[in-house]
Amino acid sequence: MEKNNQVKFTLGLFAVYLLVLIWIILFKMQFSFNTLPHFRGLNLIPFAGSVDRDNQLDYNEILLNVLIFIPFGLYLSMTKLNWSFWKRTILIASVSLLFELLQFIFAIGGADITDLIGNTLGGTIGIGVYTVSTKILKEKTNQILNILALIGTICILLLGIIAMRFITFKF
Repeated sequence: MEKNNQVKFTLGLFAVYLLVLIWIILFKMQFSFNTLPHFRGLNLIPFAGSVDRDNQLDYNEILLNVLIFIPFGLYLSMTKLNWSFWKRTILIASVSLLFELLQFIFAIGGADITDLIGNTLGGTIGIGVYTVSTKILKEKTNQILNILALIGTICILLLGIIAMRFITFKF
């Protein structure tokens, strides 16, 4: 694939990823505005909001926040090759902070410092995965990662289509 077309393809996949990320974080994977939660919470104590009834950390929530932002770091690294590690990390943290603020402003969830930490960690892991991939795959890195990202995107879209078939729309 020509380099210019490859960058466009990566940007297209990145856009789809961002839409899915918005659907997951802001719309809570709902297809109806009526089913969105209507509460506003704010937690500024790291990991305090992730404690369950037994005073144990809910590792699943933290892990999911990390996992969902790994592609962000990968896509950002694939499209902004000349950006430093810190510039990419700051953008990832800023986007995560924006999501947390929007949840708080629109009262569709709790703004949580633990989410910000987990999301930023996930994005930096994505940056690291890209860096290691470039050492192993050399000039084929973006092409191979695009193929893997396309497969992942198709799977996510198919899951969304399946979910829509079982949910009625209420706008």
